Parts: sequence; structure tokens; C-alpha cells
Amino acid sequence: MTQRAAEARGVTIRALLLVLFTATGCRTLPPLAPVNLSEPGWTVRQGQAVWQSGKERPEIAGELLVATKSNGEAFVQFTKTPFPLVIAQQVANHWQVQFPTQNKSYSGLGTPPSRLIWFPLAEALARKLPTDKWSWHQDANGWRLENRATKERLEGYFTPSGAR
Repeated sequence: MTQRAAEARGVTIRALLLVLFTATGCRTLPPLAPVNLSEPGWTVRQGQAVWQSGKERPEIAGELLVATKSNGEAFVQFTKTPFPLVIAQQVANHWQVQFPTQNKSYSGLGTPPSRLIWFPLAEALARKLPTDKWSWHQDANGWRLENRATKERLEGYFTPSGAR
């Protein structure tokens, strides 16, 4: 094999390896299985909420369903009837959040990003206070969760029959 042929072969191998590594580097996680909230162990709350995704953003009123388990699993759905706007789910070491009306979905392993208000809401309701990044208040009239930095907030109340 000539020097030039060996160099061409080396370049070809490096190019194939580069394509192989970049094609597999951003692997998408499989979607989480659907949640069965009628299984034992779920604490389910349903009610109304207002979400403001940032200081200068409009408020969106909708229906909220939050389900938690003592093992850390959580399911949150915010709906503006008839459309679910946000569906967030956390199981074991995997999380995902979907924005169906925007056709967007994000997922990952480990702890969910703290910038997503849906997971700190589930933690606060499971009596695990959110980090210093979040302000949490709950009383007989309802609750409020706010990101101190971005001013994203979610506030609402749960119907008494919503907890089981």
C-alpha cells in the first residue's frame, strides 16, 4: 500500500468514526410508560391553577392534576380543556416533560432540571420543600410556588374530593 493510499484510508476511518460517534451521541431516551393512578400508593390531587411562565408572560388558567408516591414518583398534568398543555412524569432515575400543544418533549436521567416548575410542585406537595430557588406558600385558601429568579409561578387550590 502506498503512503497516499494509507493516508486516504486513515482519513476515511476517522470520518466514519466521527459520523458514528456524532450519530449516537444524542440518543433519545424511550418514553416513560403511562401512569396508572388507580394503583395503590398514589396520592392524587385535582384542582384549578394559574400558571405564568415568566414575569412578562400572560397567565394561563387551567385544571391541574398532581399525583405523588412516597417513593418519589410523580405525575403532573396541566390542562386547558380540552388540551393538555404540560405532562410531567418522574420515576426512579428517569424524568420527562411534554408540551403537547407545542409538539415538544424533554427527558433525562437523574434529577429533573430545577428550572421546570412542575417537578418542584410535586416535591413541595410531598412535603419535600423546594430549593432556595423556589418560594412555596400553602394555607387553607390554596398554594403558590414561584421561581425567585425568573418569576415563573403557579398558584391554585385543590378540590377537597381531589385528594384520595
